[in-house]
Formats: sequence, structure tokens, C-alpha cells
Amino acid sequence: MNYKISRRAASLAPSLTLVIDSKAKQMKAEGIDVVGFGAGEPDFDTPQHIKDAAIKAINEGFTKYTPSSGTPDLRQAIADKFKRENGLTYKPSQIIVSSGGKHSCFNVIAATCEAGDEVIIPAPYWLSYPEMVKLAEATPVIIHTSDKTEFKVTPQQLRDAITPRTRLFILNSPSNPTGSVYTREEIKALGDVCVEKGVLIMSDEIYEHLLYDGATHTSVASFSPKHFEHTIIVHGFAKAWSMTGWRLGFLAAPEPIAKAIDAVQSHSTSNPTSFAQKGGVAAMNGPQDHLKPWLAEFARRRAYAHEKFNSIPGISCVNAKGAFYLFPNISKLGLSSMEFSAKLLEQEKVAVVPGVAFGADDYIRISYATSLENIKKGLDRIEKFAKELAK
Repeated sequence: MNYKISRRAASLAPSLTLVIDSKAKQMKAEGIDVVGFGAGEPDFDTPQHIKDAAIKAINEGFTKYTPSSGTPDLRQAIADKFKRENGLTYKPSQIIVSSGGKHSCFNVIAATCEAGDEVIIPAPYWLSYPEMVKLAEATPVIIHTSDKTEFKVTPQQLRDAITPRTRLFILNSPSNPTGSVYTREEIKALGDVCVEKGVLIMSDEIYEHLLYDGATHTSVASFSPKHFEHTIIVHGFAKAWSMTGWRLGFLAAPEPIAKAIDAVQSHSTSNPTSFAQKGGVAAMNGPQDHLKPWLAEFARRRAYAHEKFNSIPGISCVNAKGAFYLFPNISKLGLSSMEFSAKLLEQEKVAVVPGVAFGADDYIRISYATSLENIKKGLDRIEKFAKELAK
């Protein structure tokens, strides 16, 4: 049978983070001692009060369909969070609850972009952004940055990239894969350009609560009514509450865009999991005291990994200010990021994600959302591998 695959599907690259994580887990299942730095997933358990809320919901029979864009109590809890933490006033009707932060991003792009539109994406970027843009039959326009500027795009770069076809600018701070965090002034300057040019901003703020060294998070929507009108915030429960498998994300948007996204979601996934949403309410409204020890541990791991990378010949690494990733530069070692990653996994049994997946082939990404013991073991192996390459 000669199966025809749609042009949209055929144009997509698979997620290298998931491919590499899957391969590392398969090797572990075969008894191989693999250190995995691939997946962006906290190694801490979901806080107990959140699990209890979902279990209670199941036991009480809350296992049926809900409104397609989320339960009223969760949408209200999210609106309350934006008011309390970000100074932003949204009605529950402007909140859409989805099946994960990735789903929220996809919904935004599907509802706002079409063939002929352009979407500006700073690189290094989260690897799914360009593929989602392609699925909407729009065109990704990549702005390249480097570790020399902490991987931050400048207002002038953004201005130069905007054309009459530009529909959307994707802003991710704190960043996956680099851990970079834009300052309040830098965020405002980028927002000002978009307001001036009439470009929508998709602000991915899922790592909002994971910050170090006094870094602070500012939403671009908070600067003025105009910035608010131009911004769609995407967010989720996966990172700050360690709820990756719950598949629960959310977004906040101007009313017409929220309505369009509601329509898209109602004809694709419909509602996110009913009892997971009860866990989401508990996450929003319950105690947040898990975060302080989590951040202290992430900071300890980050400090060790950052210092270690910069002691390895041929590797340099700027420090992260947020999220739980480092993005070391391997360009002096003479291999592409794919070659480096493949050989490292084969020879030293360490799984990292090649930077080419994020639009930056001179780098690799590691997640320090794993134990310090694993980090020490893995980085010792990377040091051995790099020294062999440097001979």
C-alpha cells in the first residue's frame, strides 16, 4: 500500500529531546549505566496536597467531561494567580486550560497564524516552536543569538526581522534551552517594538517560578493596556509543581483570541483530564512551600555543573538565571552537536540534547533536574570524553 502522508506531517522533525530521552531509558532498561541529561522534567515528586486533590476527585466520581476549556473553578484560580502574582486582570473566559503547556503553545499558533504569516523566533529556541509554526502553514523567522549576549535578542534585531507579514513574536523567559532571563527593562523594550509594529507576542512563562541569583520575572503584558492587548501568555503546571505527566497547561489571552482558541480546542482534544484539573486548583490555591527547597537544590546543582563545565578544556558555559538547563558551548571540540551527542552516548553513556535541535549547533543542552550524584558522574564522563577529543 502506498500511503500518502500530508505535506504538513512530512515536514516535521521529531522532538530530539524525546528521542534521546527514550533511547537513554531503553539503554537503562537493558542494564546499561546511562546518565540522562535530556528531559526537562523535575526529579521531585508532585506535592502531596495536589495528588490528594486528584485522588479525592476520582473517588468522588469527578471523572466525566468538563467544559472544553477547563472547569470554572480552575479558570478562576488561574485568573486569581495572574492578579495576585503578576498584577494582571483576566476574566475566567480569557483563560483556556489545555492538555499541557505544549498544547497551549500549539493552540495559540493554530488560532492566530495561517499561510503567508511569519512568526519571529529567537534562537536558541524550544525545539517545538518552529514545527508548530510549520503546522499552521506559517513561516518561522529565526533571529540568532549567542552566549556572548546571554542568548538574548535585542530590540533592534527584532525590529529588523519584522515585515508586513509578521504575525507573532515568541518570547520565552526564563528560557528553555539556555536558562536566560530577560530583565524588566529588556522585556519592556521588546514589548514596545511589538506594540509599535502591531505584532502579537506569545509569552511562554512556564518557568516563571524557577529563578536564581536575584533574577526576577516580569510579564510583558504588565507594562500597559497596549502591551496587555498584544500579549498571549502560555503557562503550565509541569515545571514549578512537577506535574509533567498530568498534562495540564493554561493560557491567558485577549477575549477574541481566547474565544478562537476555545473553538480550536473544542474540536481537537476537548477538555483536559477532569481529575487533573482538581489537582490544578490545589496547585494554584494551596501552599507553595515546596518551591523554596526545590530552588535551593536546583541552585546547588547548577553551581556545580556551571563550574565543572568551565573547567573542562574546550568547553565554556554561561550561567543560567532561570529554569533548570545549562547550554555549554562545544564548538572548540571540532564536532557538530549531533556528532558530539551521539558519540558521547555511545562511548561514555551520557545523554545530552544536541544544540542543533534548538537552532544552535555550537552547543549542547543539559538538564540539571537530576540528582547531584548523577550530575557529578555524568560531567566526569563528559570531561573524559572532551579530553580525548582534545588530544
